[in-house]
Amino acid sequence: MSGPVTPRRVYDPHTPEDGARVLVDRVWPRGVRKDDLAPVEWLKDVAPSTELRRWYGHDPERFAEFRRRYLAELRTSPAREAVEHLRRAVAAGPVTLLTATRDLEHSQAAVLAEVLRRRPTRSTRQDDTEA
Repeated sequence: MSGPVTPRRVYDPHTPEDGARVLVDRVWPRGVRKDDLAPVEWLKDVAPSTELRRWYGHDPERFAEFRRRYLAELRTSPAREAVEHLRRAVAAGPVTLLTATRDLEHSQAAVLAEVLRRRPTRSTRQDDTEA
């Protein structure tokens, strides 16, 4: 059994349904104290690279290409290990992926949630982050 995976903004209030709360941004969000997000796990390794994040610039017209490049990054170490860590968390219960991004629909949290909602099989584990 696995729990739901929900992308949310770090600025949204914490709810009992959040389950495990994981910050999936590479940099700590502005204006947010660590105590404000507690309890939270910060997984920088699962965030898009700085280069990819800067290239994307949260431009919705670039989202399809951003998604493709981000999925490729998720197949490399150390992101791959971070994804496996998140899969174990999802297997244990609900997981909320936190991001400072305003547009959740076009964010790495949405892409990551999509990846985590898929159930990898033994034969597809290597490619389970592909579209």
